[in-house]
Amino acid sequence: MQPQPFIPIIIGTDMNAYNMAISFHEAYNIHPILIGKEPMSFTKFSTIPQTIEYHSDLWEKESFVKVMSEIAEKYHDPKRKLLLVGTNDFYVRLIIENQEELSKWFVFNYMDEELMNNLLVKKNFYELCKEQGLDTPTTYFYDCSNPTTFEEEVQFPVVIKPSDGVEYYKNKFDGQRKIYRVDSYEEIQSVIDKVVASGYKKDLIIQDYIPGDDTYMWDSIFYLSSKGQVQLGTLAQVVLQEHTATAIGNYTACITRYDEELLQKLQNFLKNIGYKGFANFDIKYDERDGKYKVFEVNIRQGRSSYYATQCGHNMASYFVDDVIFDKTKPLTWLDTHFLFTVVPKRVLKVFVKNKEINKEVRRLIRKKKWGNPMFYKGDKSFKRKLYLILRQFNYYRKYKKNQW
Repeated sequence: MQPQPFIPIIIGTDMNAYNMAISFHEAYNIHPILIGKEPMSFTKFSTIPQTIEYHSDLWEKESFVKVMSEIAEKYHDPKRKLLLVGTNDFYVRLIIENQEELSKWFVFNYMDEELMNNLLVKKNFYELCKEQGLDTPTTYFYDCSNPTTFEEEVQFPVVIKPSDGVEYYKNKFDGQRKIYRVDSYEEIQSVIDKVVASGYKKDLIIQDYIPGDDTYMWDSIFYLSSKGQVQLGTLAQVVLQEHTATAIGNYTACITRYDEELLQKLQNFLKNIGYKGFANFDIKYDERDGKYKVFEVNIRQGRSSYYATQCGHNMASYFVDDVIFDKTKPLTWLDTHFLFTVVPKRVLKVFVKNKEINKEVRRLIRKKKWGNPMFYKGDKSFKRKLYLILRQFNYYRKYKKNQW
């Protein structure tokens, strides 16, 4: 096969990094280079990466550009561009903050720093949503740099989560969760006290809890080219999310859907703010008023976004066609019925409590309209397959033990 005129450099070693790596392999029969802070089981045994390099100081702002300059020098090839892809918010933030320097060695497609800050700081993001006509939950912001008693009038239950997840996870503490659901002012204050004591100085979000199980959550992916053209829009209804305290919000199974009105709203939001690259919305349907309410937009593809690749819209190809080949693509709304899952079929059949969705899951499995990217056929690692089998058994125990 003719060598491709690019080398994918994927920053990360988690599930998202694995899904991007197999997207490149599936589309181009190419083995990407992965750069990470530490080994992770999703990728360390895989035969898909050409190599995985670990740099313990990769998360440090002062070291990031130095590490990436060394990577660029090591893999420099005058006939091939180095295509840079981030796989979590922190890595994408580092790319955007240093894009002037990084663009000397790499090609990539991300927004400017000012827009990134407006999206990552939830107070600014919700203001943008209001301006652009996107519905959001009723939300209060608590400033952890100036601790006071929380006295706003709220209707319980409410959820509490950090406005800046990157800063929040820099300080570990007992009982730390991604999201807290509380039923009293005493519980609100207890969470605030723990978080403040950890050293976190940014806002906490205290938000109306929208009722409904995992199936009320929705996922949406968009790709906007480096010229700001919307090329892809998708929707998927969540079937299950992780139920452990530190992983709530990570989707483990989704069914693709089509709702042109909602897609149009999300597209207009991204176009109007000048977005570029992959965007991944977290949304929940509120049956109390019949509205879809946006929680956040991740400034990258998500770990469940691989359903786009499974449905024929390879995520790697969007990057490559845009920044390598400068192709203009027509707008595509994903309209394929498919079940994405990283948990075993047994978990879906037992723990999806919504009867209609459970029936639909079983129907899609019978029709073979489903897939699990963790068992990618092109990955020949026997060790990894053993790990995955154990992980599948553990998933059943996790869902039985943890109820959100």
